This record gives sequence, C-alpha cells and structure tokens, in this order.
Amino acid sequence: MAELGYRPDPVARNLVQRRTRTIGVVIDDLSNPWYVDLLHGLRPVLHEHELRPLLADGRTEPDAVNALSDLRVDGIALVGTPSPSAVTQVNELAGRLPVVVAGSREPRLSTVDLVANDDDAGARAVTAHLVELGHRRIAHIVGEGEVGLIRRAGYEATMHGAGLSPETAQGDWTENTGFRVAMDLLRAGDRPTAVFAANDLAAVGVLAAADELGLRVPEDLSVAGYDDDFFSRMRRIALTTVNPHITDVGREAGEVLVARLSGDGRSPATRLL
Repeated sequence: MAELGYRPDPVARNLVQRRTRTIGVVIDDLSNPWYVDLLHGLRPVLHEHELRPLLADGRTEPDAVNALSDLRVDGIALVGTPSPSAVTQVNELAGRLPVVVAGSREPRLSTVDLVANDDDAGARAVTAHLVELGHRRIAHIVGEGEVGLIRRAGYEATMHGAGLSPETAQGDWTENTGFRVAMDLLRAGDRPTAVFAANDLAAVGVLAAADELGLRVPEDLSVAGYDDDFFSRMRRIALTTVNPHITDVGREAGEVLVARLSGDGRSPATRLL
C-alpha cells in the first residue's frame, strides 16, 4: 500500500458503515481559554475511539448544529452556554443524534446528556473562603446563562447563611465587562472589601480596575475568580480561584458520547463533577 501510494477512501468507507466517525463540537466562545482545557479532556477520548472532532463557533454561526447534522456527524457536543438557536436545533434532533452538553447547565435541554462542574458547590466554597478571611462586604459579578445563575445562588445562600447582605452586579464572562463593573463597584463610597467574579477573565478585569484606582490586592481588596484558567496561576496574577476540573468534564462528556454511539439506551442524565 505504501509503495503504491494507496490511501483508503474514507467517503466510500463511511457510505458502507453509514458513519462519518466525526463528532461535531459547537463552542460558545473560541476566545475563552476555559474551552481549551475542556477540549484537552474531550479530544483524547474521541481519538481513542477513532472519532474526529469537527469544531464550529456557536457564537458566530447560529446554524452550527444544523450544519453539523447536515454533514452527517455521528454525534454533537455543545461546549459552554448554548445559544437559543442551538437549543432549538438540538431539541429538533432529539432521539435522532446523540448530543451531550459539556460544561454548562441548560434546563431547556432535558432530552440530552449533560456533564458539568458543580457550580453551586464551587460558589459556596469561594464565598465561604472570603467570609473566613473576615470580609463582610463581598460583591459578586454575575455571569451569563444558567451557570451564572447557579453560581450567584450559591454565593447568595452562603452570604445569607453568614448573616451578610449579598451585593450583585450583572456581568458576563469577559475581562472588559469585569473591569467596567468593578470600576463602578470600587468607586462607591462604601465599596466592597472583596469581589467574587463569575470567572477568571472577569476577575482579571477586577484586578485591572483595582490597579487603576490605586487599590492593592490583597491588602486593600480581595479578588476571587472561578475556572482555574492557566493564566490565574501566573506569578504576576496569582489569582484565588475555583478549580472546576474542567478537563475531567470534557473527558466525561466524551465517554458519554461514545457510550451513546455504542447503543447505551438509558434515559438522558446530568452528571456533576
């Protein structure tokens, strides 16, 4: 075969097997390093079973799920917070194509498997840590989607449990918004002494705002994030954060998809790490 330069025709093979051995992976935000960690867990599982990921940007391609389905992928992984259009498209595919949501919580997708971090436990842990440090005014920058709501609920429950008043400000998952919201919080006369940001990127924005206002971290202000992204461990940043074991989430999501492709007929389930 090598001497003749022969290579098997994957198209012909797929026609016979009625499989493409590809998995469509719809990613909510290609600029967020959180997704890289999740893919580090997902891709080895797929490769082990001779499956190839086919990536699509869900934020700029609203028809990504249908486009992947038209390419006859064997299954789909929705990574991160799915868009409303992706939710609609997945619900229309229910029962015809294995789908797993990885790293997010989406109540509108009850017909598919879901693998995520226990965001409530993580938010409670980091809020309790700040309370234990002696903080009484702890603000929380809220993230988007169901994950943002769950982390907010964990923060608020812990604050109420400690006899403290929650202080929330709506944000998203970006550094720019974290900076903008933190500037408003920290310019106030009765500013918080600690800020729990929805994720590490937003927390970096908080650090930048503190620097802009001449506040020292952690002497004047404690800052915590969520996700344990690689840059949070850099010495210059050294951010307090929550490790969601997102690589393990990706690995588990891959194993769920492989099981579905192998004929696992159990009802869709939610798995929290």
